[in-house]
Amino acid sequence: MAKTLYVFAGSVWAAAAELATAELYPEGTIETKSVNLVEGENFDPAFLKLNPNGTLPTLEADGKVYTSTADVVAYLAKESSTNVKAATEITTTIHEQKYDPNFAMALCRNDAELSAKGTGLLGMFVSRRHAGLEKYAASADGAQFKAFYEEKLQVNGGLLAIIQGKAPEEAKTTFFTRSTEHFENLKTALFEVLPGFLPGSGFIGGDVPGEDDYHVGAWLTRIGATTGAKTADEAAKTIEATYGAPAPAKVLAYWGAWTTRPSWKKVYANGLH
Repeated sequence: MAKTLYVFAGSVWAAAAELATAELYPEGTIETKSVNLVEGENFDPAFLKLNPNGTLPTLEADGKVYTSTADVVAYLAKESSTNVKAATEITTTIHEQKYDPNFAMALCRNDAELSAKGTGLLGMFVSRRHAGLEKYAASADGAQFKAFYEEKLQVNGGLLAIIQGKAPEEAKTTFFTRSTEHFENLKTALFEVLPGFLPGSGFIGGDVPGEDDYHVGAWLTRIGATTGAKTADEAAKTIEATYGAPAPAKVLAYWGAWTTRPSWKKVYANGLH
């Protein structure tokens, strides 16, 4: 039966499913459809009917819809002809909110970072995402998702106001504080949490990636991107420059194991995200 995987080239968690697909399935086995997050296409009522959370990855397979990253990857691993190590608590850990790789892209700890990001990719993304939300919320089909749109518009609108300098000073200060805390959480994840469960060489799943690895590999690539790395070779230097210390040996070995695999090169052919 046909399987359709909904992804987007800039989505960190869609990349986890794409890594699993590239590792486990022959080319063309699974159909992929792009949902443009920049334009807010994940808020289209038609997509919300498929996944009420409006998130990626989303997978249609065998008459069911899988709407969480963990469920999508687990299905892909289970249904493949390759025997890979099942997910452990490591997957749960890397998805904890305090290590959120999406907020890692948005965090701004001071006015300088806010100005730089606000006039760059972040400002463009939040602004166009908001326009998409407003369009779909005002559509006839969007009425059934009124509560969803109201919540998203409030959250996204608050961030947009901060970026555009229209938010109260208190809101901006709170955002800076939250960003600083998140930055420290990410540093803890990189320098303490990951080395605690990564092997000295190879993958968590053994000689080849297992379920945990698809999640951790995608997370680590996103964090590398947030430090300014454009290529795999740049990440060690940009991580050190950002966090003030060389990345742990286990993290670097794991990074090397992933970035030399054809699957990783395929998923990130157009750059780290």
